[in-house]
Amino acid sequence: MKNTVFPKAALGVFAAALLATTTLGLTTNTAQASDDYCNVPKAEWQSMDALKEKLAADGWDVRKIKEDEGCFEVYAIKADGKKVEAYFNPATFEIVKEDD
Repeated sequence: MKNTVFPKAALGVFAAALLATTTLGLTTNTAQASDDYCNVPKAEWQSMDALKEKLAADGWDVRKIKEDEGCFEVYAIKADGKKVEAYFNPATFEIVKEDD
């Protein structure tokens, strides 16, 4: 008896489309704060302590700073009392991404 509900050719096309969609979804979700913003040689980086001092002068209560894919990732409470997770370029201290 022939399998006419799902011919082999249709399954191949479906599988290829599913694989392409899944691959596209995975690659679009991998965009990070480091994309082009934190692509700086380590020799040009300023210190985490210098970033902490700058943010403290701006009224931030810095809880943690760590390196994350070429950026400085900061967990802090801003001057207005809101918790924030922010990413900074390690050479310029320019904020490249902020999540409240």
